[in-house]
Amino acid sequence: MIVPFLKDAAFLADVDAACASQPEALHLWWLGQSGYLVIHGQTRLLLDPYLSDSLTEKYAATDKPHTRLTERVIAPELLTQISLITSSHNHTDHLDAETLLPIFATNPEAVLVLPEANTKFASERLGWQTDDLRLRDVEVGNTVKHSGVYVTAVPAAHEDLLPCYAGFIIAIGPWALYHSGDTIPYEGMEALLALYSPTLALLPINGRLPERHVSGNLWGDEAATLAKAIGAKLAIPGHYEMFSFNTESPELFIATCERLGQPYRVLRAGERLTLN
Repeated sequence: MIVPFLKDAAFLADVDAACASQPEALHLWWLGQSGYLVIHGQTRLLLDPYLSDSLTEKYAATDKPHTRLTERVIAPELLTQISLITSSHNHTDHLDAETLLPIFATNPEAVLVLPEANTKFASERLGWQTDDLRLRDVEVGNTVKHSGVYVTAVPAAHEDLLPCYAGFIIAIGPWALYHSGDTIPYEGMEALLALYSPTLALLPINGRLPERHVSGNLWGDEAATLAKAIGAKLAIPGHYEMFSFNTESPELFIATCERLGQPYRVLRAGERLTLN
């Protein structure tokens, strides 16, 4: 199994050290799959975190075992001072009760930003009422604000272009982060996203093989090409090295970024990126 760059106490120590030494910077850690911890000043965000073994347990006795490739970076209940959490869609690796409920137990003032179409499903999965104030739903094209952070929902096609799938443009301080959620290319995607001039593009690279029997994502070359087309200052690949049946190497992403002259950074799970 892949050992994270940092995990458990070492991961938390790095979070504390980064915040203490560079409080005005933007710090981002890859948590595995499409999960990220983002910190700027006193604001802490979690983007689509998956920090449990719920899928491994759910599919253990099926023809689609979710065998874990990378060890968990951190137990969800140990993440503190979280203001906002995103869920781009309802698949469990993006909306996981075993991850989210411990986070909310530790961070009762946090909110969950999700597509409006998913509010009923999410409330049932979490055991909440649909009018729970922790649920902050947003229609594609609209923006919600919380703790000084602006989150705009943009379309995603996983593999269909539906209201239950979204990406997010996250404006935090002087930076704009594009977290695509799970998506494949769709008509008008590049022109729409270029309007936001993203500092970071956080993109899946596991592709879409029909024999996996799950909805697909961008291939590595598509992710690199998209980042270049939308003017992303830096592209970061994700959604790989979590489950053995649904992963790809970042090599194609890297090669395409280098061919296109697209700046990129490949993180290991538990590794930090700092922008000043």
